[in-house]
Amino acid sequence: MNFLDIAKTRYSVRSYKDKRVEKEKLEQILEAAHVAPTAANLQPVRLLVVQEKEGLDKIRKAANIFNAPLAIIVCSDHAIAWKRRFDNKQTTDIDASIITDHMMLEATELGLGTVWVCSFKSDIIKKEFALPDTLEPINILVIGYADEEPMPSDRHSEKRIPLSQLVFYEKFDD
Repeated sequence: MNFLDIAKTRYSVRSYKDKRVEKEKLEQILEAAHVAPTAANLQPVRLLVVQEKEGLDKIRKAANIFNAPLAIIVCSDHAIAWKRRFDNKQTTDIDASIITDHMMLEATELGLGTVWVCSFKSDIIKKEFALPDTLEPINILVIGYADEEPMPSDRHSEKRIPLSQLVFYEKFDD
């Protein structure tokens, strides 16, 4: 499958089968994260892979993970993140997002469903998993085998703004 086919096939899965993700597939997803770019190659992202019932129950205290058998808590380490020198903007969210996207697209290529969870109680995640003070949980990537009909890949032509509203050349039109 080429990249655009993978991107068009991916959708947010909110119902999962009670089937564990194979170790080999998880390793490929984690390798996709490993090769993802980060600002100045500082690699401030840390991934917490959770697939045992006890850990998944901890996450459920903070977020809906749709009964998925696997969740990856994507964290950024503020102590080593790159900062833009002009305004000190940290790239923690950007780096975490790039890595999450790489994992999400790799999971899609492997026939797995995902949903990117940003609505969660970060204080509960920090407490339940005893995260160090420098680590901020940015998002949770939920992964598993979809237990629902896939979304049609042509939905993008109906549910997305036209390219002419997304892309501008040289200046923004009024």
